[in-house]
Amino acid sequence: MAYDEALAARVRDAVAERADFVERQMFGGLAFLVNTRMAVGITRDELMVHVGAEGYDAALADGGHELRMGERVMRGMVGVAASVTDDDDALHAWVDRGVALALALPPKAPKR
Repeated sequence: MAYDEALAARVRDAVAERADFVERQMFGGLAFLVNTRMAVGITRDELMVHVGAEGYDAALADGGHELRMGERVMRGMVGVAASVTDDDDALHAWVDRGVALALALPPKAPKR
């Protein structure tokens, strides 16, 4: 799996301070699910944050960047560069955004 293990440990600790979570391999990296929703994830050395459609523009203005799956822009998700998440306060602020959104949404219905 291609993700930064040190960043994963820091994110794991940050998420655990805020909510119960489940880790799952997704997007070629690692995702942290809160309330059955992806809150944050890691690919390579970058943090992915689920900010939702309403929080997308503000997240971009705050230093996030658009994520793409092939040609498709993943609106509602932003990437945050390692140079930003090296700072613990910045990492915690981004994790807060993802966890807050996941907690505000209803849980997903279980798959059959």
